[in-house]
Amino acid sequence: MVTLKELTHRKDRLTGGHRLCAGCAASIIMRQVMLATEDEVVIGNATGCLEVATTIFPYTAWDTSWIHNAFENVAATVSGVETAYRVLKRRGKVKKDKPVKFIAVGGDGGTYDIGLQSLSGAMERGHDMLYICYDNEAYMNTGIQRSSSTPRGADTTTSPAGEVIPGKQQLQKDLTAIMAAHHIPYVAQTAPHRWRDLMTKVQKALSIEGPTFMNVFAPCHRGWRMKEDQALEICRIAADTCFWPLYEIEYGEWKLNYKPKEKKPITDFLKFQARFKHLFDGRHDELIAQIQEDVDRGWTRLLKLCGEDG
Repeated sequence: MVTLKELTHRKDRLTGGHRLCAGCAASIIMRQVMLATEDEVVIGNATGCLEVATTIFPYTAWDTSWIHNAFENVAATVSGVETAYRVLKRRGKVKKDKPVKFIAVGGDGGTYDIGLQSLSGAMERGHDMLYICYDNEAYMNTGIQRSSSTPRGADTTTSPAGEVIPGKQQLQKDLTAIMAAHHIPYVAQTAPHRWRDLMTKVQKALSIEGPTFMNVFAPCHRGWRMKEDQALEICRIAADTCFWPLYEIEYGEWKLNYKPKEKKPITDFLKFQARFKHLFDGRHDELIAQIQEDVDRGWTRLLKLCGEDG
């Protein structure tokens, strides 16, 4: 298990000085990911906030091997690098005692939507790689447009809340369950406020031979319209309302990693963010009730899959 004392002796491989927004959860997540392993790591980074803000030419915040590619193909790129490495090692052209790990990283736009075909193919083919999605629930880098991860009722630039339509009308995609349906060895959902949970899952994913996937909650204060220092607090609320449960699926076995002592109402999560403020103007009580029903249904289903009592 990862300890804070141990981490103080590890080198930070996502350095300070990058240009992500103050309080951005993506940088917190990737610092935790990189600290979770001392192995050599090759990072593939899809176009998005993390990519553009950490590698503004001619600078880079990455102290590791790093590849940028298009929005849609980071999983294909990393699967190719992983394959090339295995071939070169088999031919004796690469001789390393220490293992090399391969990680593909994308936001929800480049994972849930544009990169889903590439991701699905890489997982199905069985490449020895970890894919990490930092899920901030919209296309934040290009102007806060809705993605298929955007929650029902959220106000974005392409699902604006108005007199007729109160924000996004559709329920968000359950990508973690979709990845579990690929029958890969390891799938996990986590959030950076529980750093030990996140880092332990990274270590477990990288220790398993074959394709693994992690979906990580990544609040965006700019898109969610909240204070810069509230990312970890909203993560806690998301877990306590069961909007974003923490769980893992190892070789088909579902395991719940966190069960709140008292399940909080979804309004605790919604009121925290101005992207939902229109829901509280007195006209959308039915929609709030629908969102609560969505969360309750998902939580009940997850408890059953994990063999937990309600």
